Amino acid sequence: MELQDFPLPPHETLPTMYDLPSELPGEPGLPDEFHRLQADLLSQTCRPANWPLDQVFTACDLNLYYDPHHPRWYKRPDWFVTLGVSRAARQEILRWSYVIWQEGRSPSIVMELLSPGTEAEDLGQTLREINQPPTKWEVYEQFLRIPYYVVYDRYHNQLRVFRLEGFRYRELELPQPRHWLEDMGLGLGLWQGRFQGTEGLWLRWYDQDNHWLPTDAEQTEQERQRAEQEHQRAEQEHQRAEQERQRAERLAEQLRQLGGDPDRL
Repeated sequence: MELQDFPLPPHETLPTMYDLPSELPGEPGLPDEFHRLQADLLSQTCRPANWPLDQVFTACDLNLYYDPHHPRWYKRPDWFVTLGVSRAARQEILRWSYVIWQEGRSPSIVMELLSPGTEAEDLGQTLREINQPPTKWEVYEQFLRIPYYVVYDRYHNQLRVFRLEGFRYRELELPQPRHWLEDMGLGLGLWQGRFQGTEGLWLRWYDQDNHWLPTDAEQTEQERQRAEQEHQRAEQEHQRAEQERQRAERLAEQLRQLGGDPDRL
């Protein structure tokens, strides 16, 4: 979704992320420990094959302002990624919120991690109240037209993927709890494993070869192992070179004992 899809009101100065609240005390569905860990795992392993990493913006529990006609309306996705938007290169420009009319691009995929207090809204089972902002489902589907909407219910180990087709989300049939997103060059699935010391069933990204993409810690360990292997190969090469040198010296000494001159060979 591009910026031109959000026509700005004429002669009106819209608020920036510095003018809009970035949090609301007492808001239902604020992140717990699982939300933080799961979002961290998604961000660490989100490495689309078709995009440079500096053009892959991921966020969790960040206010998403979506309507320039109602600039105070927002939703707060558990996690989302936007392709084609730069990450902050310096700490002082880290985003307070994600403001559509500033960024010029809607998220490529948005995810909600079900909790009892937000389940009905996350699954589009609530209706918009009179004179109230649209529901979360309506914003993702009709306002921002986000291509993919993912819902994960950790209480029942259920992954649900909705794809925008026309003007409505259609739930995809998943023979296995995973789905390949061709335009991102990434797959998303459920992975059983230990992340940051906690064993569980987690949402995680995988590559075209069905390999789980590494976390930061795993990538560091892989690089350490590669460096160790390179060191071992270099040491083996040095040992082979030393063995060849010693062998050459022995042959030269044998030749001298026979009256020959190895330097003339």
